[in-house]
Amino acid sequence: MTTIEIQNPKSKIQNPGVDYNQYLRNEKMPTLWCSGCGDGLVMKAMIRAIDELGWDKNNVAVVSGIGCSGRMSSYLDFCTLHTPHGRTLPYATGLKLVKPDAHVVIIAGDGDALAIGGNHLLHACRRNIDVTLIIINNFIYGLTGGQFSPTTPSNSYAQTSPDGAMEPTFDTARVAIAAGATYVARAAVSNPRHISKLVKGGLAHKGMAVIEVISNCHVNFGRRNVSGEPEELIAWIGRQTISPEFAQYLNEEERQGRLMVGLLHHDTTQPEYTERYYQKAAEIRRGENGE
Repeated sequence: MTTIEIQNPKSKIQNPGVDYNQYLRNEKMPTLWCSGCGDGLVMKAMIRAIDELGWDKNNVAVVSGIGCSGRMSSYLDFCTLHTPHGRTLPYATGLKLVKPDAHVVIIAGDGDALAIGGNHLLHACRRNIDVTLIIINNFIYGLTGGQFSPTTPSNSYAQTSPDGAMEPTFDTARVAIAAGATYVARAAVSNPRHISKLVKGGLAHKGMAVIEVISNCHVNFGRRNVSGEPEELIAWIGRQTISPEFAQYLNEEERQGRLMVGLLHHDTTQPEYTERYYQKAAEIRRGENGE
């Protein structure tokens, strides 16, 4: 895994192979994320995916919401939009309809995407609009002090569940698939290159793509449950995830509680919303003109 070297707020990121500098607002460095935060790994993975696709960064729009993940749009030198809490997908939908040729990427946390923004997630998936949603799932509301979220594992401790969370946990991938998303994947910060691969596939997909990335918040989730050290929490995340190829060798008890990573659903047969929208608009215009 490559490293980020930041010597001062004006310094640049050095990495052979990918020129990260061209995709970053270096004047914003260093980031405000806690040292060791998985958000930085996700940001680098996304940059690698976009770089491999060879996209013009002026034709890439990154939409983010509120929370630690919401800061990412400030650091990226794309067309960026910072939205209210839970409203990333409505803004992204409007942007895609106005600029159908733009590559629209949404960054949201588990609270932003699945709690206050959960209803918007369902309908974006239902429409199968051609945007890519990256949900950074760190099992907690990290920025606001550590309240439990829809993905906090049952019996885990949080600021608002000092005796252990009693609510069942959302399965993000199953929700997205059931709602109609046509590309659904899950990765973990324990394998950054895998994140790049799955994000690249989602970006290239024509339709609604949802990539959940299991990430570490060692400050608010880890220190209450696993470890306050980022490397230890990332290692724990690696042990909690499993690939479909390896899962076939385990019995049901051994698979219990572990999250499946990889490409979980891919459907290229469903129509995409933006294209249907413009087709319908053209039909209406022809009808008004008596054609």
